[in-house]
Amino acid sequence: MDVLEIQKLIPHRPPMLMVDRILSLDLDAGTVVGRKNVTMAEPHFAGHFPGQPVMPGVLIVEAMAQTSAILVNTTIGKNADEVLFYFMSLDKVRFRHPVVPGDVLELHVKLNRRKGDVWVFGGEGVVDGKKVAEAEFMAKVIQR
Repeated sequence: MDVLEIQKLIPHRPPMLMVDRILSLDLDAGTVVGRKNVTMAEPHFAGHFPGQPVMPGVLIVEAMAQTSAILVNTTIGKNADEVLFYFMSLDKVRFRHPVVPGDVLELHVKLNRRKGDVWVFGGEGVVDGKKVAEAEFMAKVIQR
């Protein structure tokens, strides 16, 4: 799934769109893998940190959430014009290694459970096969 297809499913747009491609999507298993190509052109690198650019951890978690929203909207057959996806909680967030310009950040997300409009996920950020971040998070689907 390319970025044009992604933009049909979630409302995010640059500079807040944090997923460039979906590499795999398995509705039966409740898993999705997205990709974020990290580039120096992104606006947060101007101040985080000058001379030592590091992708803010909160944006890594946001990228996981956007990836999970793609899984949800594909699962329920909705698009960006119909529903929004809001964070409810973040747990067990860990950042293991910095993500820097030039990295290809893979976003591995698995649906842990669902109750009505509330979805619970586990996610990992991976660069070059190494886990750089992980989180558990809960979000809710809201009708527009």
